Amino acid sequence: MEDLGQPRLELNGVRLEMLAPHHAAGLRAAAADGELWRLRVTSVPEPEQVDQYIFKAVEMRPQRLAFAVLDAASGAVLGTSSYHDIVPELDRMEIGYTWYARSHQRSHVNTTCKLMLLTHAFETLGCAIVGFRTDNFNFASQAAILRLGAKLDGVLRHHALRRDNTVRDTYMYSITRGEWPEIKAQLQYKLKRD
Repeated sequence: MEDLGQPRLELNGVRLEMLAPHHAAGLRAAAADGELWRLRVTSVPEPEQVDQYIFKAVEMRPQRLAFAVLDAASGAVLGTSSYHDIVPELDRMEIGYTWYARSHQRSHVNTTCKLMLLTHAFETLGCAIVGFRTDNFNFASQAAILRLGAKLDGVLRHHALRRDNTVRDTYMYSITRGEWPEIKAQLQYKLKRD
C-alpha cells in the first residue's frame, strides 16, 4: 500500500479534505441538521463535543485518516468520513465514521464520497480490500453499504459499546480489488442516472 499522504479529492460538487479544527463550526451545523447525535446507532458528536471529536480524529493519524465532506462551491461542511483500521502490510483499510447532515442523506453525496474514497483506495493506494462496519440496528447504513456493492463478511457478536452503553453486534462488509471495476462502473452509472 502506498503512503496515505493527505489527499484532497473532488467530484460532482463534493470535496473531501483532511478534517481539521477550522471545520468545527460547520461540523456542528451538519450534526444539528437532524440532531444526529440523538441516534443511538451512530457516533455523531453532540455540538459541545465536536472539538474533541476532531482532535481525536487528528490524533489517530496514521491509523485513521478523517475527511471533512464539503460542498465544493460554497465550502459548507456536509459531514465526515474516514479511512480507518489501516493495515499496510495487508493492503487493507476500512471506510467508516461516516455521517452527513440530514438534508444531504440519501442524496448523491454518499455515492460520490464512496466513489472517491474507493477509487483512491484501490487505484492510488493499491488496496487489496476495503471494509465497512456498522451497528446491527443501523438498518439505513446496512442498506447503503449493500447498495455500494459490498458483500457481508459476517457479524461480530457482542462487539462494541454504543453511546448509551448497550452492546452492539457489528456487521462487517468488504469489497475486494477484483470486485472493484464492476462496482465502480455501477456507482458511476448511479451518479449519471441521478
